Amino acid sequence: MNHVAVIGGGIVGLAAAYALKQADSSAEITIMEKENRWGAHQTGHNSGVIHSGIYYKPGSYKARFARLGGEMLIHFCRQYGVPFERCGKVIVATNEQELPLLKNLYHRGLKNGLDLELIDQDRLRDFEPHISGIEAIRVKETGIVDYTKVCEMIASLLKDAGAELLLNTEVERIVESSLKVDVITNRGARSFDFAVNCAGLHSDRIARASGIITDLKIVPFRGEYYKLRPEKRYLVKNLVYPVPNPQFPFLGVHLTRMINGEVEVGPNAVLGFKREGYKKTDIDAKDVLDIFSFKGFWKLAFKYWREGMEEMVRSYSKKAFLKNLQRLLPEVEMDDLIPTTAGVRAQALRADGTLVDDFYIINTKRTVHVLNAPSPAATACLPIGEEIARRVADLALIAG
Repeated sequence: MNHVAVIGGGIVGLAAAYALKQADSSAEITIMEKENRWGAHQTGHNSGVIHSGIYYKPGSYKARFARLGGEMLIHFCRQYGVPFERCGKVIVATNEQELPLLKNLYHRGLKNGLDLELIDQDRLRDFEPHISGIEAIRVKETGIVDYTKVCEMIASLLKDAGAELLLNTEVERIVESSLKVDVITNRGARSFDFAVNCAGLHSDRIARASGIITDLKIVPFRGEYYKLRPEKRYLVKNLVYPVPNPQFPFLGVHLTRMINGEVEVGPNAVLGFKREGYKKTDIDAKDVLDIFSFKGFWKLAFKYWREGMEEMVRSYSKKAFLKNLQRLLPEVEMDDLIPTTAGVRAQALRADGTLVDDFYIINTKRTVHVLNAPSPAATACLPIGEEIARRVADLALIAG
C-alpha cells in the first residue's frame, strides 16, 4: 500500500487512516487537517447519536454501514474506554395521518435486521412519560457517544502506530500522474503513492481541483439546536424522534439526551450561506455563488420550497420552533429552550436537483474521493474506513 495521504481530519478521515493502518501496518499514512484540532466541523458539531440504520433503504451503504458501524463503534469504545451508552430511542407518531408512515418505517427497519418493537400510547409512557404520541417504534440499538472523543482516541492510536498527523495543513489540490500523487497544501507540495479525499464540506472542491468531473456539488444545510435548561432535562429520558417526511432527507426536530447529560432539541435544516458557517450571520461570497449558480439547487428549491420556508420560519421564530416541538413534548415552554451551537451538514446535490441519499465514494487510479458522507457517517465511520482501505488496496494491486 506504500505511502497514503488522507485529506480531512474529521471522523471519516481518521477512520479511513485507522483502517488503512489496520489493513497494512507497514503502510505510511499521513493525515492532513486544515484546522488546529481533529473533528472541528461536522464531527465536532454532532449531537452524538449512534444510529441504528432504521431509516435507510435496505441494502444501501447507509443501512448496512449504520448497523455494522454501530456494533463496531461500541466495540471500539469498550476496548479503548470511550464513554458511550446504548440507551435506545422512540420514533413517535403524534396523529393518525402519521401511522402509515410509522408502519412503513417499522417494516423497513425489520428488513434492515433491527430489533424493533411497536408500542402503544401506554407503553410509550413507560419509556418517555412526558412525550405525547398515539403509537411509536422503540429502537433498541440506538445509542449516544461523544464523537470528538472517538476522534481523539483514533488520532492517538494512529500516532502510536507511527502515522504522520498534520494539523493546520490545508490541501488545495491533488495532481495525479501514472506513478504518484502530488498533494499541494498551504505548507508546500508532497508526493504520495495514493490519496484519499475525506474533506467533508469541501470534498467536491478537492475533487474538482484534482480534475474529477462529476455533476455533484456540496450544499451546506445549517442545523440549529436548542438545549433544555437543566431543571427541565427530566422531561426526556433518552432519545425521541418524530416520524420523518420520507420525501425530505432530514429527520425533523428531535430530542437527544447526550452523553454529558444535556438534552439537545433540534435540529431544523436551513440553507447555509457559508460551508463552515454556524451562525445565521455567517456568509461567504464564494459559497453563496456556488449555491445560486448551480442549476441543481434551483430544481431542489422548486421541489421543496414549502418545506424550506417552514424550516426558515422555525429558524427565525422561536415561537414557531416551540409550537412544532410541543407536538411531541407538550410541557416544554419558551423559557425552557436555550440556544446552543449549530452544525452544518455537507449534503451532495446532483445537477438534476436530486439529493444524493447514500454514501457516495468514487476512485481514479491513485485517489479515492468520499463525495457524500452525511449522517449517519459518524456512526458508520469504521466500515466506511474499511471500504476506503479496501479500495486503496485494490488500486495498489492494479498499480503493481
